[in-house]
Amino acid sequence: MAEAKTAAGGRSRPGVGGSADGASSPRLAVIGGTGAVGAVTLRLLRERGYENVRVFASARSAGREVAGHTVEEATPDALSAGDIDVALFSVGTSASRELVPHAVRGGAVAVDKSAAYRLEPGVPLVVPEVNGDRALEHEGVLANPNCCTIPLTCVLKPLHDAAGLARVRVSTYQAVSGAGAQRMEQLRNEPVDEHNVGVDWSWDGDLTDEESKIHAETRKILELPELPISANTVRVPVLVGHAESVWVETEEPLTPEQAISVLGDAPGIRLVDTPTPRDAAQTDQVLVGRVREDTAAERNGLVLFLACDNLNKGAALNAIQIAELVLAAQRTAV
Repeated sequence: MAEAKTAAGGRSRPGVGGSADGASSPRLAVIGGTGAVGAVTLRLLRERGYENVRVFASARSAGREVAGHTVEEATPDALSAGDIDVALFSVGTSASRELVPHAVRGGAVAVDKSAAYRLEPGVPLVVPEVNGDRALEHEGVLANPNCCTIPLTCVLKPLHDAAGLARVRVSTYQAVSGAGAQRMEQLRNEPVDEHNVGVDWSWDGDLTDEESKIHAETRKILELPELPISANTVRVPVLVGHAESVWVETEEPLTPEQAISVLGDAPGIRLVDTPTPRDAAQTDQVLVGRVREDTAAERNGLVLFLACDNLNKGAALNAIQIAELVLAAQRTAV
């Protein structure tokens, strides 16, 4: 899919960032710009040449200077004023449910990273390398998937296209930045001998809500509503970068060598010997390695390991790529 490969390219997108003076460039808003994901979003927008950017956050952050921007309070009136083209939301679920409709009412396209709209019927849940064409089917709101679902589907989609997916099992090892900037600061100040793994999500029956998200979102993105998928999630004492062990069984035979070839040609993936969160930090790609036969599978089993910057491709970059698909379609329509 051509759109997806374009959106998954390098840091610069000629023609998307607008004119040098910013006068005719897209009017972008980053809501939640003082948080961990918001900070990465602002950095990536600057690197990609966007200049007409406003930053919004809560009342207590209003007036602060962040990355050269004066923070504005994210109020319904401010977001619905009609002077925003694309609103990138990096706030919690309840705040998104409250504020996203106001931005859309003002004429903005909202790209929301919370869980508020991901499973809503009619709201596209988009990973540009996987289902970028769905970004053009929005009615004002697009959802940015979970930070583990994004790299997982980047890997699963080419394998499914090559041999069909029969079932998937995944175990995640998630950095503390996924829990926010305060949790990052806590880890920095924590004695090393107190570091530990943890399960810090709420529960959905006998699953964490994170495991439920991976299960449901993967099915929606891949458009495989009956795909058997099992997930186990833990938080690890790493600042940035999620890692995942993935076990896949395919409908048709696929050797490790064939899988490596398929993944090497897939957009957004970089093959390495041993993916690590440190190597993935501040990179745009999903690092994939240790692709081998799963000898415990009954048939057609593969196992692999991946790492991805959860703040970058796992959140901010994916949202920007979604926005760029929308902006490109708007330019074409004019």
